[in-house]
Amino acid sequence: MAKPASNTKKRAHALFNWFDQRLPISDFWEAHLAGYYAPKNFNFWYFFGSLAMLILVLQIVTGIFLTMHYKPSADEAFASVEYIMRDVDWGWLIRYLHTTGASAFFVVIYLHMFRGLLYGSYRKPRELVWIFGMIIYVLLMAEAFMGYVLPWGQMSYWGAQVIISLFGAIPKFGGVITEWIRGDYFISDATLNRFFALHVIAVPIMLLLLVVLHLSALHQVGSNNPDGIEIKDYKGADGKPIDGIPFHPYYTVKDIFGVGVFLFIFAFIIFFAPELGGLFLEHDNFVPADPLVTPIHIKPVWYFTPYYAILRAIPDKLGGVIMMFAAIVMLFLLPWLDRSRVKSIRYKGWISKFLLALFAVTFIRLGMLGMAEGTPAETFEARIWTFIYFAFFGLLWFFSKYEKTKPVPERVTK
Repeated sequence: MAKPASNTKKRAHALFNWFDQRLPISDFWEAHLAGYYAPKNFNFWYFFGSLAMLILVLQIVTGIFLTMHYKPSADEAFASVEYIMRDVDWGWLIRYLHTTGASAFFVVIYLHMFRGLLYGSYRKPRELVWIFGMIIYVLLMAEAFMGYVLPWGQMSYWGAQVIISLFGAIPKFGGVITEWIRGDYFISDATLNRFFALHVIAVPIMLLLLVVLHLSALHQVGSNNPDGIEIKDYKGADGKPIDGIPFHPYYTVKDIFGVGVFLFIFAFIIFFAPELGGLFLEHDNFVPADPLVTPIHIKPVWYFTPYYAILRAIPDKLGGVIMMFAAIVMLFLLPWLDRSRVKSIRYKGWISKFLLALFAVTFIRLGMLGMAEGTPAETFEARIWTFIYFAFFGLLWFFSKYEKTKPVPERVTK
């Protein structure tokens, strides 16, 4: 009775070997999972990389189903979204998964980036890992902006009008650039069509490529840890890091737990507060786009608002655009601005700890001001926080080299 099962097992093994000889399945498994040694002291902050991968897959899958019913036409886009919500079986769930997933993506990415700031994950030899990550961040913002335009509601239309008009501030070429982005002399059907093509095809392809490069660079140099110690420097007789453990099964199991907690919160928002009081889906966007009626208060989605606050804080339009893009560029330069002798915040001095805490508060407060109406008092406050935002990078470059740091242990701690 046992022979058929044994023969089936042999056939399955032979089939796997056939594929393995032609496709490096076992080599990939060994290099990136079972044989990839990660520091044994990962903590809560290391959940967010795997969660970002989960949400990326979620956005691609739900996006595919949405495109089956969406019509990229200025006359039909809004109605097609309403059709998805009201008439397509489970269409409302697919759309809310996608819209909530967009906000969840940025929550996870911001926490993932903050972990990099905490433990110096941008420092040598991980500069390229950080650069790839920052390019992913910029592409995500482009992807989110174009996706936000597609429902063709009031805020979609006027948000596109405001953001695209910023390129008009560029001397000499501004008009040409804005016309090229719009595909017309004003926001129209052509704009919607090209945004749809970029959102569904071009940007996701670039994102997937950058994710592969990001992970490849990470696995080449190894993961950082809360101590900022290179575990590759201390290997046992077998050539494996003494302070490392195989990513699988230890961290795959840990990540599954993190996924479970995340999905619980994610499901709660989807079923009970998918709009989150207008934070995830603004109320004006449930009204069809009307070029003749301007919303009382035009503002971007919450994850863009820190940069929008910087833009509005500068009186000159061109200066505001420059400062807004400079705010993102400064993040790219972090590997060379931080000149501390240690990587992790655990062993840096009180000045670095204070600056990082102040930077986090600054970013959050700028986000809040970006969602506000922009009164004179709010604009003045935004200018103060904008100054603090850029001062962080200058002070980091100066103080990080000279501040007193704690001694770093030779081996990783808990």
